[in-house]
Amino acid sequence: MNTNRTSTVVTLLIGASLLLASTVRAADALPPAATPAVTSPAEGFDLAKAQAAYPTDTCVVTGEKIENNMGGPIDYIHKEAGKPDRLVRFCCKACVKDFKKDPAKFLAKLDSAPAPAKAAPAGHTH
Repeated sequence: MNTNRTSTVVTLLIGASLLLASTVRAADALPPAATPAVTSPAEGFDLAKAQAAYPTDTCVVTGEKIENNMGGPIDYIHKEAGKPDRLVRFCCKACVKDFKKDPAKFLAKLDSAPAPAKAAPAGHTH
């Protein structure tokens, strides 16, 4: 009789473990929220304004379009002592890890990106 209880408990534990593992995998497969900020900006940082003024539509790590099927855009607020917070946009979360290895390299790419094109006033044709 004691053997039956032990095998029942073991079976329940294995079943619970498998259920938990499948739940974790299902949560990983959920689509990311739109433009999540990987870090929180300082108070007074205007994320919407920074997004609108962002100088490029490509990821500074891969060169891929920020708006793609890899989960982008990923908005990251770069913090550096003595400097204002800065928005950096990526095509996926993996690029944030690469950026953190050498931020200066990728910030230089961002700084050299061409300024965004400004829309011509209505009725202006040249």
